[in-house]
Amino acid sequence: MKKWISLILAICLSLTCVGCGLLPDTAEDSNNDSGTKKEAAVLNPLTGEALENPDVVNNRPVAVMLNNLKAAMPQMGVSQADVIYEYIVEGGITRMVGIFQDISGVGNIGTVRSARPCFVETAAGLDAIYIHAGGSDEAYSDMDAWGIDHLDGCGAASDLFWRDAARMQSVGMEHSMLTSGSNLAGYLPQSGFRLTHNTGYTYPITFKADGTPSGGTDAATVTVKFSHYKTGVFSYHEDDRLYYISEYDAPYIDGNTEKQVGVTNLLVLKTSVVNSGDGAGHMIVDLQGSGSGTYFCGGKAVDITWQKNSTNDPFSYTLSDGSPLVMGAGHSYVCVISQESSEMPVEYNRKITLPWAG
Repeated sequence: MKKWISLILAICLSLTCVGCGLLPDTAEDSNNDSGTKKEAAVLNPLTGEALENPDVVNNRPVAVMLNNLKAAMPQMGVSQADVIYEYIVEGGITRMVGIFQDISGVGNIGTVRSARPCFVETAAGLDAIYIHAGGSDEAYSDMDAWGIDHLDGCGAASDLFWRDAARMQSVGMEHSMLTSGSNLAGYLPQSGFRLTHNTGYTYPITFKADGTPSGGTDAATVTVKFSHYKTGVFSYHEDDRLYYISEYDAPYIDGNTEKQVGVTNLLVLKTSVVNSGDGAGHMIVDLQGSGSGTYFCGGKAVDITWQKNSTNDPFSYTLSDGSPLVMGAGHSYVCVISQESSEMPVEYNRKITLPWAG
């Protein structure tokens, strides 16, 4: 009888230990029925989302200059850009640079246009390889001075680009130059460029699943007036928690997918933007130091401060209490506008019904 009692007690003690997770060989991961430990996803440093190819996590991103004249629409590849930066370049027009952590899976990209100093400095701050087609004298001077690794569609790398025949006929040669993710990914290993970040490089932005700012102001629709020529409109959709982009009174479409582009994070940064006084009216955009801005995510807005300490530093952002901004996992769109504007360049707090937004 004593033997039976001892056996029963031993069995009960064993079951209790299993339930408490005290047996490491069977409780390695409580969320995995197989008993094997799950490996954490490798995250894209520019978005906080899982990378399909973890091997590219330490790669230098690729930054592609994008034409943004109304006649050049639609752009291609923009929905796959991890971050898009938009600046005024001259005559009120804007251009963009799309940043891609993994360029290999992107289809056609463009149309590709010429470099300007503010975009060169943005690429330098991200340790990115810069793709462009021509450039201003100042941009070429900066690329030389700063040692920027770049591929020029109007130079030695021209075989990576092509002119789209339909665009040449319909809107002209200046709006026709394209490249592709496969072209760039195939060439970069033989380019002689450093392909990965140096040891110790860190991107200063952190992410979380829901980046909606606590205590933020309602921001269902955001309008950003860059100039008399360009106003961007960003409309928040609760179903997928994205801000969908419009410009020129029409949806901002990726020509590869024929779908409107949406982003998780929208940032509007204010800085000095002044005319250089040259014959082309090129603008000087001051990207160093710090300034005010607004962060939009989850249909809410909050004031932020941006900072960029030097040419080779990326933008970083803090909240009004000085704590780092933690953004929502997903793609981002950064509008850099003039702080000198006497008009109201940024408006939100109200729902606008756009006839083209669907």
